Amino acid sequence: MTDNSYDPGAEGTKMSFSDAMSYSDYLRIDELLSLQQPLSPAHDEMLFIIQHQTSELWMKLAIRELSSAREALLSGQLPAMFKMLARVTRIFEQLNSAWDVLRTMTPADYTRFRDSLGASSGFQSYQYRMIEFILGNRNANMLAPHEHVPQVRQMLSDELARPSLYDEVVRLLFQTLDGGTDGMPAPQLRQPHAAMPEIQERWKRVYQDVETYWTLYELAEKLVDLEDYLRRWRFNHVTTVERVIGFKRGTGGSSGVQYLRRMLSVELFPELWHLRGEL
Repeated sequence: MTDNSYDPGAEGTKMSFSDAMSYSDYLRIDELLSLQQPLSPAHDEMLFIIQHQTSELWMKLAIRELSSAREALLSGQLPAMFKMLARVTRIFEQLNSAWDVLRTMTPADYTRFRDSLGASSGFQSYQYRMIEFILGNRNANMLAPHEHVPQVRQMLSDELARPSLYDEVVRLLFQTLDGGTDGMPAPQLRQPHAAMPEIQERWKRVYQDVETYWTLYELAEKLVDLEDYLRRWRFNHVTTVERVIGFKRGTGGSSGVQYLRRMLSVELFPELWHLRGEL
């Protein structure tokens, strides 16, 4: 939202924007609106481009918030971290709503411009990969689609070299309950986080004594909220792809719907989900 103090209908208003920064200047609207360049005459290609460009903008903000949340955690600023995590959840709520617009495109509409995409694919979104890496769904093999862009590969590799956001949360969990990290499992830097009984047992203690461990309990529920909305995003993604292209292979060579369905089983914070059956 920008300040809208200028009222062209107000009596006596004489303000001129000839020398002042305008809304368009500040947001670089002309540049932004020049970035949609369809490669075919198909009507729906503009929808496809805007859907994906706006998604990348929201993911840029999600990465910023998640990275800042991890730094806030490390510096002990948990209230700030909670706010950032809540914001990321709302970002994924926004991304989920966008699928409803894309689903107005039919298979016949998509076929008219699919060949223009060449080998490009959402599978190659390095920002989405970064989000997964920060949250703990790590797989070094997923660097391969980015080999041709050294700076992107390096950025993702750097993330794999440091503990994930969830690793840092687990560190706080052990420090709070055990007074240290001697019994804490080593961070799983280059592979997806697998459920560990020693982590789940400590989360169970938190949920069984909420009054004592309220801050950890609130943090856990923030993470569950975030993963809940991310799971919905994955489900909406696979449903939209199946609705538009069925079981064809993806444009970038992926297995398409089959790959996306496998992603539905991914658990970012497995201990927080598994313990619910023990409470």
